Formats: sequence, C-alpha cells, structure tokens
Amino acid sequence: MHASSQASFGPVYLVGAGPGDPRLLSIRAAECLARAHVILCECSVDPRALESASPSSEVVWIDDPRAEGTRRALEEVVARLIATSRAGKTAVHLIAGDPELFSTGFEEAEALHRAGVPVEVVPGVTAATAAAAMAEIPITHAALSSAVAMVTTRQPSDSRVRPVDFFHLGRFPGTLVVYAPDCEPQRWTRRLIEGGSSPDTPVVVVSDAARPHQRVWRCALGELAAQMVERCGGAQSVAVVGPVAALAPAVGWYAARPLFGRRVLLTRPRNQAAEMLARLRDLGADVTLQPAIEIGPPANWQPVDKAIERLDRYHWLVFSSVNGVDFLLGRLEERGHDLRRLAGLKLAAIGPATAERLQHHRLTVATTPPQYRAESLAETLAGHAAGKRFLLARASRGREVLAERLRDAGAEVDQIVVYTSRDVTQPEPATAETLRAGGFDWVTVTSSAIARALHTMYGPALAHSRLASISPITSRTLRELGYDPAVEAKEYTTEGLVDAMVQFQQRCV
Repeated sequence: MHASSQASFGPVYLVGAGPGDPRLLSIRAAECLARAHVILCECSVDPRALESASPSSEVVWIDDPRAEGTRRALEEVVARLIATSRAGKTAVHLIAGDPELFSTGFEEAEALHRAGVPVEVVPGVTAATAAAAMAEIPITHAALSSAVAMVTTRQPSDSRVRPVDFFHLGRFPGTLVVYAPDCEPQRWTRRLIEGGSSPDTPVVVVSDAARPHQRVWRCALGELAAQMVERCGGAQSVAVVGPVAALAPAVGWYAARPLFGRRVLLTRPRNQAAEMLARLRDLGADVTLQPAIEIGPPANWQPVDKAIERLDRYHWLVFSSVNGVDFLLGRLEERGHDLRRLAGLKLAAIGPATAERLQHHRLTVATTPPQYRAESLAETLAGHAAGKRFLLARASRGREVLAERLRDAGAEVDQIVVYTSRDVTQPEPATAETLRAGGFDWVTVTSSAIARALHTMYGPALAHSRLASISPITSRTLRELGYDPAVEAKEYTTEGLVDAMVQFQQRCV
C-alpha cells in the first residue's frame, strides 16, 4: 500500500477502557474517544467510559471478541474497523482493561496492518492492578512476593494453544492473579493444591473492580471453589492468590468512601453538573445525570444589548446565579466589549459559586450575603439601596423577591433576562424505570424550578427515593408538591447538599 493512498485512510485506535471508573482512562484514551466517528464498544466495558466521546459519535455495542467461540465476532470487528478507516473516518475499538492482556488487540493490529490501515494501540489499566489497588492488596511485597503471574482460566480460542496447567503453578514463588476465577473453579484450585499450593493459601476475590458495585471477599484456596458460584454471580472477577492476599484490610479505601455504592440521580443542568458529579463520584456514588431543566440564551438579546450600552448609568450589577455571569459576560464579549465596560459598577453575587465565577474573570465582588438566597441578598443590599440604580441579571423565570425588596428600600431596579430556563419533559426511559423501581438511593434537588420539573417528569415515583434539598425554599416547594425531603443543606450550595447526604449516610451506618 502506497503512503499516498494510506494517507486518505482514517486512523484506528485500539483503546484500553480500564476496569470501569472513567477517571482511570488515560488522557490519550480520552483524546481518541473525543475524535472518533465510530466507536465499537465491548459489552463488558462500563458505559461511563464513553463520557469522553463526542455526542456525534456512533457507538456500536459488540460481543467480546476474546470470549470462547466468538472468532466470527473478531472478524466482524476487524472488518468494521477497516471499512470505517477506508471511509476516511476515525474508529475506536474500546476494549475492557488493556488491549494487549487477555485480549484480541494484537490480532486486530496485525489484521489492520495487513490491510494498510494506520493503527495505534492505547494501553489501559488492567483488572489485576485495578483490583489490587482498590482492595489495597500489594501484589508484590519485599518480604512475601517478588514475582507476579497473571493467568486466565478460560480455554484458549485457538486449539493450537495449550491451556494453562495450574499444577505447574502450584509452586510458583509469588502472587497469582487469576482472571475469570469462576470458570471451572474446582478444576484449577484442585490442580494448584495438587501441584504444591497449601489449601490454606489466602485468596482475595475482587468482582467488578473500580465500579460502584465492586465487591471484595476473602477465603482460603481450599474453600474458594465451594464459594465461587454463589458469590461471583456472573460478575467480572479476579482472584489474588498468595501470602500478599492476607495483607488486604477488612475494607479497602475504595469501599470505605461514605457514599460507596449509593445510586444518585443528579438533576442539575448539564452545563452545571461537572463539579457536583466529580465530587459525588469521589465519595463513591454511582451517579446518573438526568437534567431536569435546560439552560440556554434568551429568546431576544435586544433588552440585554440595550442594558450593556447603558451600564454606566447603574450603581450596582447583581448576579443571582453562575449562569447569569456566564451569559452576560459572554454577550458582552460578543458585542465587542471587554470587562472595562463594568468599570465603576459594584458587583453583588448571591453565593460563593457565583462570586467565584466573577473572580475567575478577575472581577471584584463587593458583597455576598451570609445566606445564599434572594431574601438574604436583598437584606444585605437594602442599606445601599436608597437612591441607587440596580441592574439584575436573571433567568427567564424565578421569584421577584429581590427586585421588590430593593424597590421597597428606595432603589431604582431594572431586570434583564440573560438566560432561559426550560423544563426537560422527556427523561431517559431507563432512568425513569429505575426511579419507579426504587433503584436510586438519592435524587438531588438544587432549586424550586428543578423540584417542579421533577414532579412533572416523574410524579409519585419521586417518593421512591430520598430527596436531597439545597435550601429551605426548595424544601418548601417540594412539600407543596407532596414530597418530604430526607435532608436539607445547612449551607445552601451544592457542597452543602452533598455534605448533608454524607452525614445522613454516616448516621445510618
């Protein structure tokens, strides 16, 4: 194949998805997913690994080509990758774990090279190292193990390859990490013991490593076969066999996190959800993002544009949300202005997140109320209100309390809608079904608008989960709708909301 013809081909990436947690993807893996036109994703890959993919990518879920009897699946994968490349598009085969370990990555790369297709292999975190890290097992140890053998119990797909004879591993002077330990456990554990391993050898089995439903259990090698089927239940598992397994703590750091395994429905707008999503995951939660409202630009920018041209007539510019900051400053730039347009204005922010966003733009915030709600902001500003002119940057809907109280205090108040807030009316069917079945431990409610939207979307199904409210006003709205929140944030921020959930779970332990 000539270089000139190969140059017209799209690249193919064989990408290791790691064990589950999308944050364990490499930076390179995320880059490849973001640029892919077509992603062939193995069914064993955690769907969260696709969060780095472009929304326009075509995702095709496929059988695992490494499984026994799926040689046809391997051929189909290679054919699809070649066809995508020849169409000038970028393709990714997203492979659980690492493409070169108990995988078909090498065979795929060979076939792609023969077809003249440019290919890159992107390594991933293996199940062995992930399981050891999450369960706090040192698979090597200066005093106990200076060697590691990673083996699989699955029969090789190629009849010319001899399966592992565990008898000869019975005297292996180190740690065995056994993939798929539920495959004929009686056979391979018996062979290890016959080959010299003690029936009392410590074993730790980790199922679904680095996933929110990870499970870890311990036994002796001689007991493992009897317990395997009942405990594993078809989950993806590895077994760590050897003296190092005895060093694992009763509960590893991964499972010790306060929200470990709790399913949380996060309902904030997509553009505002990243920080809260990351914090919930850091605390161990299994998070599903289903926005209840959508944020967008106003239907008509003309009132905003007029206000921008007259900013020098105001004394105060008041922001009641982070969205207000983003949309107003974004429009300011679009109109050819810069931040000097705000010179002479005092800036007020309803809470620390809004103040932080202003400070990110190197803007000084003159005041933030002690309580992060409109009433407290109005009270804080009332002493400065008489005879002053205020411009409020707000959403398309919301309470009028701030404007009314400032006017009562003698201020001249103008309001501009700098962004719209619309209800999401059609939730993801799978999410709705999970909620109806009581599958979520928590539903976050971070505004009255979100409370009403959730009521419209889900109705009585909301009562099947604990509701976490961000403030007394949001709690009041929920109660008016017929729902009693399980917790209410003491500090009316997303951080305060998560803290309230954590404290509740710790009380339940």
